[in-house]
This record gives sequence, C-alpha cells and structure tokens, in this order.
Amino acid sequence: MSKGILLFGHGARNAEYAEPFRRIRAAMLEREPQARIEIGFLELSQPTFEDAIAALTAQGVDDIRIVPIFFAPGRHILKDLPERAAAVLDRYPDLAIEVAAAVGTVSSVIEAMAEYALVG
Repeated sequence: MSKGILLFGHGARNAEYAEPFRRIRAAMLEREPQARIEIGFLELSQPTFEDAIAALTAQGVDDIRIVPIFFAPGRHILKDLPERAAAVLDRYPDLAIEVAAAVGTVSSVIEAMAEYALVG
C-alpha cells in the first residue's frame, strides 16, 4: 500500500487561514521528503477535502490518514468528516481511510500549547 496524509481543516474566507497548514506540511516534508501530504478544507478555502483526496490518489496513494487540525471533535469531526469520507469511499472503493484524533486532543500537542502559554 502507498500511504498518504491529508491535513484536514475547516477553512475560512481569510486567505491567511491556510498558512499554518502550509507550514505544518512543509515541516513534515522537511522531516520526510518522500511523504505524500496534502491539505484539504471542509469549506471556504482551497483545496477542498475532495480535491486533496484526488491529488493523493493521483500520486498512487491508496491508504490515507486524515489528520484533523482542530482543537476538539465537534460537529465537523463527528458528522461532516465521516460523511465526506464515506462519499470518497463510494468514489474510490479500494481506498483505505483512517481518521486520526483531532490534534488538540493529543497529549503532546496539549503539552506544547501549555508550554507556549506559560513561557511564550
């Protein structure tokens, strides 16, 4: 299987909203230059979730780990993301999809935010 990662965000009208996602992707590629990583948004920003999936599959990826760049699992993670993933699986039946925990729920991320809040 060829693996890929989709960094999933909500999206916003402000074009600068996508910049942290690009920085995360760049940092990941610096660590793993051969990694297949795309960014996809639920709404308001480009590329869309579906466009990111298409970009990964066009690279031969057939196993995608979706990483929600959200603080907590709300409606978009609990309802919208599973619906989008199911629609993608209808379109790409041989694709394997794993949805990671929202980054804001991961202990190491919480610790990094706490450190930043305390010392800057």
